[in-house]
Amino acid sequence: MTNTALLAPYSAGPLGLLPNRMVMAPMTRARAAEDGTPLPVVADHYAQRAGAGLIVTEGIWPSSRGQSGWRYPGLQTAAHREGWRRVTDAVHAAGGRIYAQLMHGGRNGHPLARVDGDLPSAPSAVTPPGHAHGPDGSKPDYVAPREMTRDDIRTAVQDFVAAARNAVAAGFDGVELHGANSYLIHQFLADNTNLRDDAYGRGSIADRIRFAVEVVRAVADAIGAGRLGLRLSPGNPQFGMAEADPGPVYRALLDEIDGLGLAYLHLTDNDRYPALADLRPRWHGVLIGNVGENGDPTTREAGEAVLASGLADLVSYGRGFISNPDLPERFAAGAPLQDIDEAHLYTHGPEGYTDYPALRELLVSASAQTSTST
Repeated sequence: MTNTALLAPYSAGPLGLLPNRMVMAPMTRARAAEDGTPLPVVADHYAQRAGAGLIVTEGIWPSSRGQSGWRYPGLQTAAHREGWRRVTDAVHAAGGRIYAQLMHGGRNGHPLARVDGDLPSAPSAVTPPGHAHGPDGSKPDYVAPREMTRDDIRTAVQDFVAAARNAVAAGFDGVELHGANSYLIHQFLADNTNLRDDAYGRGSIADRIRFAVEVVRAVADAIGAGRLGLRLSPGNPQFGMAEADPGPVYRALLDEIDGLGLAYLHLTDNDRYPALADLRPRWHGVLIGNVGENGDPTTREAGEAVLASGLADLVSYGRGFISNPDLPERFAAGAPLQDIDEAHLYTHGPEGYTDYPALRELLVSASAQTSTST
């Protein structure tokens, strides 16, 4: 297959030179110890996928106050930093680049699924739908979170800052703030999860975006804007989120942060609101587009179409990277993709995580079998 825009090297802004325009999207996999330290197998997993233009890790809680799920990883303690240092060393040794996604759960959590056993806090005391996953295999219904005080909000900002500094100390090339998919920053932006009547509430768009802007600016000041990305999913209804008219909110947010010199904006598109088309003109830095959220997995052709449209500079792939550690090589060779081992998506061992063979391994195995048979 001829070289295409998706597989061609890309260089722009703080990200430097990338070998291709394919970004591995963040995907929760629950391969951490009970204290949130990533297991040794995590280093193998990400190193196998170092051929991506850029890797963004699964969501990592910045402090125990933001933990959303049992055996999700953290970036708060010395043990966490050491665990992630093994990961970044392995990725860099394989020639890759890796950003840590910082994910504060906000209302998405349950005392049984948190190392501190405390009640989650959120912009407003609105119970999320569904259930949590407890350490004993139970699935308790989510509970109403505690509404954050102004002191809680300031603490959350500083938790993001501290975790970003820990990420740099652990060897990450940068940090992505998770402002999407129903987590804390998104909860401040959305209609039904932010019912506050103060300066962080629904009084005006400026109030609604205030927390997101404060976190972005604080982390940029702490580690440098060129090491910071932001992920947003305007209008995404996952996990009970509701945004009747996301356009004005996200346009205002981008107007506030566009000039900061961030490494990138990571934006998910959806049928309800064409975020890429509406927001691309307002963003003058690198834009990573994701067009597979809540839909079919993104194909090579779909990625090429996004780049050809000019709506994104890079394209993120999630499910494709789960079962195809060498996804760019498979696209280049026109090789079929492997199926996902659904039964082991959120277990804690190598099954369904590091045991997917690369294309080269399959070709060597096939060649050996052919030689033996002849």
